[in-house]
Amino acid sequence: MPVAEQKMEAPRKFTPYEPAADEEYMNDKQLAHFRQILQGWKQELMEEVDRTVRHLQEEANNYADPADRATQEEGFSLELRTRDRERKLLKKINETIDKIDEDDYGFCEACGVEIGIRRLEARPTATLCVDCKTLAELKEKQLGG
Repeated sequence: MPVAEQKMEAPRKFTPYEPAADEEYMNDKQLAHFRQILQGWKQELMEEVDRTVRHLQEEANNYADPADRATQEEGFSLELRTRDRERKLLKKINETIDKIDEDDYGFCEACGVEIGIRRLEARPTATLCVDCKTLAELKEKQLGG
């Protein structure tokens, strides 16, 4: 798949965390698990940036045919837009790692309840529990549409 067509999903290369029955939520072991997931995801994104730079350098041709040149420029534009979204995602990943460092990770910013291990594994940068996120999306839909 071309570089620009890859999705910016959370990394899938990790073993799901299985908490013990009496384990405290967001203990050191869980925080280390999520730090590892986030750092792996960050590394994947940084490697993607390097691949894009190499690709743009290797594929940069000055085509005589305007249609070929336009096709190339459109492809480059798509890749650069994707990298810009990933740059924003990298910022969010760094902010999330900072929250782990500050021992302020895994709790809903709106209501304070536990976000949940499975939700955080699916979306490690989540800041809202499922209920608050659903409510926020409903409000956004009502105001925006």
